Amino acid sequence: MTIHASPGSSGYLDSIQEGKVSYFSNRYVLGLTITAGIGGLLFGYDTGVISGALLYIKDDFAVVNHNKFLQETIVSMALVGAIIGAAAGGWMNDEYGRKKSTLVADVIFAIGSVVMAAAPDPYVLIAGRLLVGLGIGVASVTAPVYIAESAPTEIRGGLVGTNVLMITGGQFLSYLVNLAFTEVPGTWRWMLGVAGVPAVIQFFLMLYLPESPRWLYMKNERSKAVNVLSKIYNPSRLEEEVGLLSVALEQDLYQSKSSGRYRDVFKTKEVRIAFLAGGGLQAFQQFTGINTVMYYSPTIVQMAGFQSNQLALLLSLIVAGMNAAGSIVGIYLIDRCGRRQLALTSLLGVIVSLGILSGAFYLQSSSLVLGLCESSFLHGSCKNGYGWLAILGLALYIASFSPGMGPIPWTVNSEIYPEAYRGICGGMSATVNWVSNLIVAQTFLSLAGAVGTAGTFLILAGIAVAAFLFVFFYLPETKGLSFEQVERLLKEKAWGSSGYGSEGLLGRNGV
Repeated sequence: MTIHASPGSSGYLDSIQEGKVSYFSNRYVLGLTITAGIGGLLFGYDTGVISGALLYIKDDFAVVNHNKFLQETIVSMALVGAIIGAAAGGWMNDEYGRKKSTLVADVIFAIGSVVMAAAPDPYVLIAGRLLVGLGIGVASVTAPVYIAESAPTEIRGGLVGTNVLMITGGQFLSYLVNLAFTEVPGTWRWMLGVAGVPAVIQFFLMLYLPESPRWLYMKNERSKAVNVLSKIYNPSRLEEEVGLLSVALEQDLYQSKSSGRYRDVFKTKEVRIAFLAGGGLQAFQQFTGINTVMYYSPTIVQMAGFQSNQLALLLSLIVAGMNAAGSIVGIYLIDRCGRRQLALTSLLGVIVSLGILSGAFYLQSSSLVLGLCESSFLHGSCKNGYGWLAILGLALYIASFSPGMGPIPWTVNSEIYPEAYRGICGGMSATVNWVSNLIVAQTFLSLAGAVGTAGTFLILAGIAVAAFLFVFFYLPETKGLSFEQVERLLKEKAWGSSGYGSEGLLGRNGV
């Protein structure tokens, strides 16, 4: 087989040889990343837009306005769809490829957007929410894997982190769209329907992009795989990458015959260990309270003595903007600091900030009991300074969470699994994320009512401590490792002797 380098990529080739690969080294790879990341944009937009749209849905449908269960169902049905989509998306990725999975997700999402925008009653709207959830679920599995398999090892973490930036950017965009359509006839129909536009754009862009080179190679379409890889690597590096793929293909041949069955994940020790690390990270991402803190941001503003709804909406924009900015910081740091160090630092900040939030709510409630406050912050203002302490906790939480625990679970899950199981395990771990998300969404208010807001944030801080210990003792460092090196590391640690040292159960690099 003759291997040719891609024309017009000499600058990138030189940078590879000099070890100076950067995020913007190759516009072809960056184009693949941004196009695949539109799936993350859809993910973020839909999770953010429904909060504003629901206000106007209640105005249009009296039955929704008087039925809390219907309101909850409209919001959570997308999560239900995402759980199903993520579970099916893993199998779809392995069976039909990353590109076709993305195209299917776009079609489902676009249809769901149209159904929501045209819904004559809340029940059709719920059906539309289920459809967009299915699309989001498939996309949440596919985009990180597609990006990771097309990315040079040196910048893989940052490129996969771009997908998380698109998620947080989508959330920010949703608040802007909510503001833009508040005075437009149709309000919520525009808010929900406009989400179909990026899905259509991604669909047509993906038609011109290749399938993942690693998936092509594993499906014995080697010439197509090499053609894609030649646009990413110089000739000598290309030979090395193809050689690694050949070795991986031989090792995974016996696995690929059974990789379509989910139960096989738990039969192979190294895959089981990898899934525990990846799935654990996804669960801790949700249970450390990101959606809870985002949900409570307007209440925290009221604690500080500000009662304006417009100000609360502005804070939502600021918080979403901080979240997106933190994702950019994460892209810069993840391939420099490594996954473990960034996750541990992120969790330390999360623990401190949740402690501050818990303390602020406790002091606030104590002030109410002692009569030192004008009235409950839920109904008035409390001018004693504790609200500003809560705002400090909120800002610190977002600044700590977004660069680390935001992108790292998705990055690790895109690179830790053997090729034959990458789609299925990625789908299973994404399902863990969505199920955890649903649990948090459905239990937070009940928990706050039972133990108080201060107690709830204290519980979340305790979970963050458990997450810190999990990362410290269990998470392997995959920074700078090829997929084959990660797989070899897992096999060595699964069948060899390994201690629970400071580099994690799976060791540091293992190479």
